[in-house]
Amino acid sequence: MTHLKEGDKAPAFSGVNEKGAAISLKDFSEKKLILFFYPKDNTPGCTAEACNLRDNYEVLKKKGFELLGVSPDSSKKHQNFINKFEFPFSLLADTNLEVIKSYGIWGLKKFMGKEYEGVHRTTFIINEKGAIDRVISKVKTKAHAEQILEMI
Repeated sequence: MTHLKEGDKAPAFSGVNEKGAAISLKDFSEKKLILFFYPKDNTPGCTAEACNLRDNYEVLKKKGFELLGVSPDSSKKHQNFINKFEFPFSLLADTNLEVIKSYGIWGLKKFMGKEYEGVHRTTFIINEKGAIDRVISKVKTKAHAEQILEMI
């Protein structure tokens, strides 16, 4: 769904995290970033994905990666999600869909025969120079960290 591809410059973004603190792509300059977009906190697929990344966080950190999740949920909802599942990474609140749309992952979806607009679960692996190394559009929610590790 996204218009972005490997080798493209990652779109700059800024917003607030679960604590209301400002966070931007610049905060990750000279670092490798796993930027994962997901539809909604505390839903089965999103929880499975985030918990899998949590459980493999140390392995990903040892490979030099930072992690940042993004969804349209509020900072408060993100804080509750983090507290409930003890995530060691931050979540960006994109309530105005600015970041989601800049990465081209907002669009028409189908579920149980109904069409609606929403976030297409997608992960971008961004290198130290701010370029996209990988785009994962078919995320395996229960084995996402393994999927990422196979690609790097």
